[in-house]
Amino acid sequence: MSQAPQGESPVSASAARTHLYSLVKLVEEDGRTTVITKHRVRALLAPLDRFPAARKTDAFPAHVLSAAQKDFGDLVTLAAKGQPQVLLRNTTPVAVLLPADPASSALSSDTAAHPRAATAGGAVNSQGNQDRSSAPRRLATLGDAIGSVLTDGPVGGALFGLPGLDAATGGLQPGRLTLVAAAPNVGGSLLGLAAARQTALVDRHTVLYAASGPNRDDIFRRIISAETGGDYPRLKQGRLTEQEQQVARQLVQAGDLLMIDDGTNLRAEDIAETAPHMESLALVVVDRLQAAHSARLPLSGERLPDASQVLAGLARTLHVPVLAVVDSDDPTLLALLDADVVVTLTATADLGKVQVTVTERDFGTIGSAYLQPDLLHARFLDTATGPIDRAHNPADPGIPLATGETGTAALELAEAALPYTSGGHQGIPAALTHELAAWRTAVAGGDQEALKEILPSLLQAAAAVSEMPDTHEGHRLAAALQPFTTPTSAGTAESTSQTAAADAPAHAPADSGQGQDDVADDEEDGLAPGDEEDEPEGHVFPALKILKDSVGRSKMHPIPVIRTEARNNAPWTLISEHMDGEPRWVHPDVTATRVPHIRANGKRVRRDRLDVPDSFGEGVLCLIDRNGSFPSACSAVPLAPNKLLHTGPLDTYDKAGAGIYLIDIPEWTRTDMPHPLGRIIDRPDENGRVWVTTPHIKQLQKLVREGHLGAMPTIRDSWTGKANESLFKPFYEATRKARTELVQVGGDPYKAYKTRLSIALRLLWPKRAEQRSPFWRPDWRMSMVAEASVRHWTVAFKAVQEGHTLVALRNVDQAIFWTPPGTPPSTYRIGTGFGEVKRKFVQSGDTILEGDD
Repeated sequence: MSQAPQGESPVSASAARTHLYSLVKLVEEDGRTTVITKHRVRALLAPLDRFPAARKTDAFPAHVLSAAQKDFGDLVTLAAKGQPQVLLRNTTPVAVLLPADPASSALSSDTAAHPRAATAGGAVNSQGNQDRSSAPRRLATLGDAIGSVLTDGPVGGALFGLPGLDAATGGLQPGRLTLVAAAPNVGGSLLGLAAARQTALVDRHTVLYAASGPNRDDIFRRIISAETGGDYPRLKQGRLTEQEQQVARQLVQAGDLLMIDDGTNLRAEDIAETAPHMESLALVVVDRLQAAHSARLPLSGERLPDASQVLAGLARTLHVPVLAVVDSDDPTLLALLDADVVVTLTATADLGKVQVTVTERDFGTIGSAYLQPDLLHARFLDTATGPIDRAHNPADPGIPLATGETGTAALELAEAALPYTSGGHQGIPAALTHELAAWRTAVAGGDQEALKEILPSLLQAAAAVSEMPDTHEGHRLAAALQPFTTPTSAGTAESTSQTAAADAPAHAPADSGQGQDDVADDEEDGLAPGDEEDEPEGHVFPALKILKDSVGRSKMHPIPVIRTEARNNAPWTLISEHMDGEPRWVHPDVTATRVPHIRANGKRVRRDRLDVPDSFGEGVLCLIDRNGSFPSACSAVPLAPNKLLHTGPLDTYDKAGAGIYLIDIPEWTRTDMPHPLGRIIDRPDENGRVWVTTPHIKQLQKLVREGHLGAMPTIRDSWTGKANESLFKPFYEATRKARTELVQVGGDPYKAYKTRLSIALRLLWPKRAEQRSPFWRPDWRMSMVAEASVRHWTVAFKAVQEGHTLVALRNVDQAIFWTPPGTPPSTYRIGTGFGEVKRKFVQSGDTILEGDD
């Protein structure tokens, strides 16, 4: 029972009415409780923390302050009788009136009209506070409990299907709320899905999957990916192999045990209302509780503690395990949620492992385990399945592979591939990642025939990479590939030198990462010491001076350099080269082969050869090369010149802002054009979401308006600032003028112009810590490149809409169409200026030369 605070003088109801707003302010700011007296009754004006149930305004009588002031005396009387009265500022609860004396615990007949009204102590009465003497509480002796344990046998709880984790947790126990706590991008949702898959698809028990984050399509694709080992990014685009389609049909037949609720405004109360109506329910999964507040998501922010209590009550009432995923491992938040068991996922220095710690209320840590992330296939693996055990691998180490190398080299390559196939490391093309994933699967299964089939395409994908990432993992992968790219002796059964492998044709996937060999790797910036220095006086084109002047002119006082100590935190750690959105796409019916080519200067490179099927009809390949894609994009790049602030989930895109946005990947069903987001979709997080810059958000909006996309994807998170599109406009104008003059001159002056232009734009985001630069704004750099990609895609799409056949769309400047001889698409302007293109015609099967070839 609530007692009057010691040392506080009671205030009369009439005085409290006069000073109500001041007293409520003391409640809000200082948490002060005030005793209100009216004749012989007393009430407490108390903070909401004293009676948390008052936050639910539909549960108790609630009054805005102006109305409460008018009827304050009556409210005090009702509160003193045991009927809490909630005070509102507009629609927000700010304080509550509660009874202050023990005698008021007996509810009046009026209180019975509110069966959920509370006693002064804050306990909620569920049945009108029935007379306890009529229904004494049932007590059990210790002997009863021991007998129950001995006769019941092992508890048949749900499992994750991961032996190490199941041993650490003891399974998911009925009647208990278990939290899976993990920071974003660690994979917490995948553990919830693992338990659902194991319970519904393996153990054949009913599961309620309450999805407050992913939708039912996301969940279904993740299940297919996890069950088949198919690449989740590809499945997001709706491209299923025959085996995956067969598994999907089997899941449809067996999926009546996995019930998904992905409705809008999903509340814990909705889950608690649905669950009792499900026959033989064995598990409830809630995916997910969002730590950041979102007006669209009831299961978010400050509403989570109440939601957790509802879910815990559901577990106890139905005697089923409830597993909830929360996207944070913050100990303060986890303490507020007060679950029975907490399973915390923590990334380790070894990106091939995630540490799992299991804690139980009142006991602390009770177990731990390690899991192997396989994010490409939307799942975790038990560490017992990888890395591959050399001593017990089923592959015969004595059987030569296609290059004459032994099984030991195959094992080393499989292990070196893990950081990239798991999604933990980036920096290699998607095509190589896919081949390495297939290699790991074949090695783990000891499938020699599969290894021989995979090797040529794996070497082809590896040959397209000019340089592996300059990291420990990149060096190990390059070394592991070396035995397979070294020509074998004449005595081997099969000779597969690197050149021979390159001649093997392969159908390039739509998300192929093949590109120019002379383009710097994503992890490099192509810069050298001294590039940051201004050009000397009289230079043909002082690009860096012009770019610095362009930024300095802005009246928005841009911040060109982010402090070094801030760079290891969000949002800067969220930005990657993949946000450029370059297409790197080949039509699915066209065969693309990488072939060797020797340039005039003697340098050996690899170039594309495209073979067009007869079904395309008569025609030739029309090569389109856009002039000055990057500097042209500088004419209007939507970006934030100043700080990026964490603006969280957004209901809609606000054109007054610019920055980076976390969105669901929109479905794109056309096969005659690449996905509008290009290679961005190759690297989704475990929830199937990607970070994009403002140019791609605006592009998606336009496609929705024009009816090419069904709906705008939800913005799940954001970092934004005030938008500006003219920051680089003076630089663009100077660049365009210089090009007009120098392109006619040609020779060394034009080469110097292009070199300094490239260096200036690369200096916006120098990758190496030792590289000096007047800039460090990854968001500026990626917004500029994304704008170029969007323009490139948009013009190609216009040509396709006019009936032209697009064969390939690469980088930000190359498009290849199948057209009648001498007839380029009319959507392009032929010329040497910005926004214009060069065109060339070649036959199907000819080597497509690039750049300075």
